[in-house]
Amino acid sequence: MNILLVYAHPEIQSLNGSLKHFLVKHLEDAGHVVQVSDLYAMKWKAALDADDSTDRQTETRFDPSLESKHAFQMGTQSEDIKREQDKLMWADAVLFQFPFWWFSMPAIMKGWVERVYAYGLAYGVGEHSDVRWGDRYGEGSFAGKRAMLIVTAGGWESHYSPRGINGPIEDLLFPIHHGILYYPGFDVLPPFTIYRTNKIDSAGFAKVCDALGQRLDDLWTTPPIPFRPQNAGEYDIPALTLRSDVAPEQSGFAAHIVPSV
Repeated sequence: MNILLVYAHPEIQSLNGSLKHFLVKHLEDAGHVVQVSDLYAMKWKAALDADDSTDRQTETRFDPSLESKHAFQMGTQSEDIKREQDKLMWADAVLFQFPFWWFSMPAIMKGWVERVYAYGLAYGVGEHSDVRWGDRYGEGSFAGKRAMLIVTAGGWESHYSPRGINGPIEDLLFPIHHGILYYPGFDVLPPFTIYRTNKIDSAGFAKVCDALGQRLDDLWTTPPIPFRPQNAGEYDIPALTLRSDVAPEQSGFAAHIVPSV
């Protein structure tokens, strides 16, 4: 299989750097083809701006969505964006590896999403009508591909538990899982999360690698998070709220996930 690793950490000798090396070797030894987008090593430009298009008229007002749409349609995106889009379309699975900084992915990775997810590729696709509202949330350009987060956090696992001070890790990652990944069509796997990273010694690292290796081996058999698809009848269109008879006792993030039986 073709696997893309989008990686964000500035230090090669970090825990993340060691895990990246393990991950790539493990996948390649298993026969997969791996490409790595090491964003810090690439000196990736994080800011979405007017320079992302090579043919815009400088006197016009900059509209990020319309500029993205025009550049994607006309083939006038900057070369770095086009290269990453080609990797995305090549991949059968995409892994996002990053430290959990200030309750989200590092800015450089968020900037990768903002620039690479062009209008016409990751959003703004499909029919908008009284029965459909675009190809998204279960449909879209990345449908059929799998995605998984590999996340390191300095805090204790209990800090990210249902009653932990930081909030449940499932809720904290929901905007990434549901928005950045499920929105354009990925099958989103449960995350691989590592806690108390500054306390991991050589024995702990070996255990982490064993667990991560198993998750990588199960990449195509692990059931994805069962998000509710947008256009399958559970949401009223165009309001895009759940029908009153769907999970009537729930609200918030949990309402958009089919509960396990």
